[in-house]
Amino acid sequence: MSIHFPGIAFNEADGQILLVSQPVEGRPTIDSTTLHALLIQEGYGDCQIDAVAVDSAAKMCNVQETSFGIEVAKRFDAQIQVHTSHDDMTAMLTVIPPMGGKAVTQEAIMQALSAAGVVFGIDETAIEQVCQLGSCTSFPVAAGAPPVHGVDATFDELIEYTVNREPKLDENGLIDYRERGEILTVQVGAALMRRTPATLGVAGHTVKGRVLAAHAGRDKRFGAAAKGAEVSAEDADLLVAAVSGQPVRVDCGVMIEPILNLKEVNMATGNIHFDGNVHITGEVVQGMTVKATGDIVVNGMVDSGTLEAGGDIQISGGVIARAKLRAGGAVSARFAEGVRIEAGTVISLKDMALECELHSLNQIIIGSDLRRGRLIGGSTTAMLLVRVGRLGSDKAGTTRVVVAMNPELDEKYAQLQARVAEEEAAEVRLSKLVKHLQSIGDPQGVLERAKASWQHAVQAWSKSLAERTELEKELALMQTAKVEIGSGADGAIDLSIGKLTARLRSEFGPGVFALGEDGHMVFTGAQGTTLPLNR
Repeated sequence: MSIHFPGIAFNEADGQILLVSQPVEGRPTIDSTTLHALLIQEGYGDCQIDAVAVDSAAKMCNVQETSFGIEVAKRFDAQIQVHTSHDDMTAMLTVIPPMGGKAVTQEAIMQALSAAGVVFGIDETAIEQVCQLGSCTSFPVAAGAPPVHGVDATFDELIEYTVNREPKLDENGLIDYRERGEILTVQVGAALMRRTPATLGVAGHTVKGRVLAAHAGRDKRFGAAAKGAEVSAEDADLLVAAVSGQPVRVDCGVMIEPILNLKEVNMATGNIHFDGNVHITGEVVQGMTVKATGDIVVNGMVDSGTLEAGGDIQISGGVIARAKLRAGGAVSARFAEGVRIEAGTVISLKDMALECELHSLNQIIIGSDLRRGRLIGGSTTAMLLVRVGRLGSDKAGTTRVVVAMNPELDEKYAQLQARVAEEEAAEVRLSKLVKHLQSIGDPQGVLERAKASWQHAVQAWSKSLAERTELEKELALMQTAKVEIGSGADGAIDLSIGKLTARLRSEFGPGVFALGEDGHMVFTGAQGTTLPLNR
């Protein structure tokens, strides 16, 4: 049933709905509820109806004796709001649904995005979804693309096994002295390493079209230290062997160490000085010297000779008569008597060390098993571990053993501490300078240079802090240093762990000398019984 009131009509202009009333004699009284129903009947039910104005209009219609008009409703199209994230990497829509007006359209959304400066990464599927929903709150419709930074150049070995001079530590900081490997050789032309060049990276964009620069990867060529190798004539990213010899991994490459094979080193051969590896099938006789940048392998004995190797020294026989051995890596032999041995990683002797001076930066192992090895007399120093079958002898002089001592590491840590302090001070100073220039407006145009210097100082300081952390781990490992004896100890033994020394003059069974939880030296026997030593 339709509603009709003479003299009452509705006009619409620019979305405003006006009630126009002409006074009509005898017109029935109208109330706000009826007037609201009349608005719905006339097609304005979806508009924003002003209830207060409708109530006021109803009262006026009943008492007003002259014509009047009053706004009682308003028509609104869908409203579109565009928001972007603080980094301009995301654009979001909030759509308020229409009230009697036009629904949201893709065209209207695109116009709103354009007006907000959003021009990149627009998701048309998301816009279609918004149009289907008719309304939304913070709905993402555009996404920027972060830059894809370039990848540094990489170097991949193409041979099955390459000698690596760097020692590999286990979870206890010890080196597996059993891992020797064999001498691998390659021939001229063998493929050694493949280089994958750095990539430039791909620039990114914000939703407003601002370009986000990508950092190119750090490119590197094959290292200059790759002696005995050359870049392939057919492939600039392939390293091949230029000579025959043993491949050794170096920074950004593989070098080929030539191998010198000798039956014996004696007066006929003279002293040997060789840039590469030396393999001697016989002996190094009295007084002769062998120096090599790589490894030295001796199948026989070394009799009062001098051996110096940049890599490892391997001797199948014994070392006697005041011989001197020094290796950047490991030293191994059957036995040693009255000699001096220095190793950068491990000293391992299958049978015995008698009146020797042994120094290793990691560990010293005497005895192919803990029942055979003997360490008698002399001086033995290792940073982390001395392991021997039987220590000392009541028929020999004093046997001196020192672990948890590395003066070079202590000096390096002191120098690093000083460097960290200097770099921290530089970072603080440059940070204050940058903040000062930012506050005064940079009148002389030096702010960018100051920022660059500050960033460089931050990087240098961070690098030194990381280096200090690694060094502190090494120093902490020394607190776990120990001396293990497999069958026992007797005779005069002076044992030092760090700065603590115990003069042992009684017999001990199998067990371990180490620092206890309270920082004092203790001996723990095979049955777990603990005996304090230096209190």
